[in-house]
Amino acid sequence: MKVILNQDVKHLGEEGDIKDVATGYFRNYLFPRNLAVPCNAVTLAHFESRKEEIEAKKALKRTDAASLKERLEALSITIVMPAGANGKLYGAVTNQTLSDELAKQGFDIERKRIEIPGLTFKSVGNYHATVKLYENTQANLSVTVEAHVEAESKTAQKTERNARKPRAEKKAEEQQETVSQDVVSDPVAEENAEN
Repeated sequence: MKVILNQDVKHLGEEGDIKDVATGYFRNYLFPRNLAVPCNAVTLAHFESRKEEIEAKKALKRTDAASLKERLEALSITIVMPAGANGKLYGAVTNQTLSDELAKQGFDIERKRIEIPGLTFKSVGNYHATVKLYENTQANLSVTVEAHVEAESKTAQKTERNARKPRAEKKAEEQQETVSQDVVSDPVAEENAEN
């Protein structure tokens, strides 16, 4: 069924576009919400009279997208994540991570509009992501992924400490911790010991 869109509809089109949709989709979703009207001679004439207004809105969206592109390309995002000694991340940087980081800096960009080569960044380094804006406008976003320093130092200290202790000493400490936990957790035994 051919319809003309009254408003911009996500994943379908913009105001004034003529689209071919399923009858049920039109009847149950688009028409009750006044998002689209059937394409006939009357509605075509109505949208022809509004053509200049619709084109002005599209031109405004194009200029907004161009300015947003400039601001995004001037921006450099740094993401700090826990990583191993070899630079591999304990997680991954996804388009959702980038969307959240952009939101912190005042940009409202959906994660679906952010494309990452290979879908994720899994190691420390400098990368580029693409942000789809309006129509064919795309912005290249520079992303730097750094290792979380605190996590590295803690694991290094722990392994260094464990390497210095002999095995028997480690085992004795574990047994001592277990015994001390048992004594503290049993108040009846403490009363009997005092009497």
